[in-house]
Amino acid sequence: MSTETDETKKEHHLAIKIIVNGEPKVVSTGRLTFEDVVRLAFDDAVFNENVVYTVTYKRGPHQNREGALVAGESVFVANGMIFNAKRTDKS
Repeated sequence: MSTETDETKKEHHLAIKIIVNGEPKVVSTGRLTFEDVVRLAFDDAVFNENVVYTVTYKRGPHQNREGALVAGESVFVANGMIFNAKRTDKS
């Protein structure tokens, strides 16, 4: 007997095509966090006081068409959504 809910099963079958820093990516969830986007943008992402990330997005679904994403926030994603992430070193 499976313990997965219908919502969980639906998320496992998602294949949402997005663009992160000009690179095509495929995600399998309908929502991404700030940290998720940063990790998609930078394989070597490090979260500490010396590095600041800035994330903007556009072409999102009606819940969040465009804007900026900050640490701790998340957004709904849609096919064709575009994310731009920038890394700044404070040192």
